[in-house]
Amino acid sequence: MAKKAIVMGATSGIGMEVASLLAQRGWQVGIAGRRVERLEEVKRNTNQIISEKTKVSQKGNISEGMKASRGEIICYQQIDVTSADAPTLLQELIEKLGGMDLYFHSSGIGWQNNSLDFEKEMKTVETNGLGFVRMVDTAFNWFAQQSQEQDKGQELRLEQKSDKSKGNDTYRIACITSIAGTKGLGAAPAYSATKRFQNHYLECLTQQAHMRHLPIAITDIRPGFVKTDLIAGSNYPQQLTPQKVAQQIVNAIEQGKTVKTIDWKYSILVSLWRMIPRWIWTRLTIK
Repeated sequence: MAKKAIVMGATSGIGMEVASLLAQRGWQVGIAGRRVERLEEVKRNTNQIISEKTKVSQKGNISEGMKASRGEIICYQQIDVTSADAPTLLQELIEKLGGMDLYFHSSGIGWQNNSLDFEKEMKTVETNGLGFVRMVDTAFNWFAQQSQEQDKGQELRLEQKSDKSKGNDTYRIACITSIAGTKGLGAAPAYSATKRFQNHYLECLTQQAHMRHLPIAITDIRPGFVKTDLIAGSNYPQQLTPQKVAQQIVNAIEQGKTVKTIDWKYSILVSLWRMIPRWIWTRLTIK
């Protein structure tokens, strides 16, 4: 049976690419975002790609692995993560999809904001902070409830429940944070700070899942600078494409990674800049 994934923030960029790639790899996918017309377009385009690959498969021109792939974007839901009704709408999307094995959170905003425009800072905090917690907590609690319902009526030892959390049936929450959360970036204060918040929050949820013996795993995805609207017009080096990032994200999810920095060049960069003393770092010009 195909696994089921919800992708939040699937209207563009990395979220769109991840939704499409998951479906192409055999997942049943539900997508969400603010723009209905874009959700419809992503669903239509992805399913067309899968249909064309299926036709090729029937001619025997691709591998057995692709022949077994029967993924599809099944449904979509208009959701604004900053809205109070977002949790209810996510529940509705889960029902449309018929369940959920993976919640992938790609919804986020940010700007370079050297002038400290108050509205930009607050919108970033509202989306990357409040909206993030609102949706990730909803997914975590849904997974917890499913686990409890599955265990109801069964006499399981704590050790068995702990072992279950390491098994193949583990639910997963995967979120795009950023390498910007590993050091403060003066050109984007709210963005960098909210990404640090997300890093810590996901670590807390990982610990809570173990404390409560829940089969919920967390994947913290930390891309480097990606060619999206978030950094349009910036001079950040070594910018990655959403397509390349999406491939590494899906691989990390399927491999059960806890933290994944994308790509290897940024892994080295982050390791190096972590060693820079604070008094030096705060005097650097990074923009």
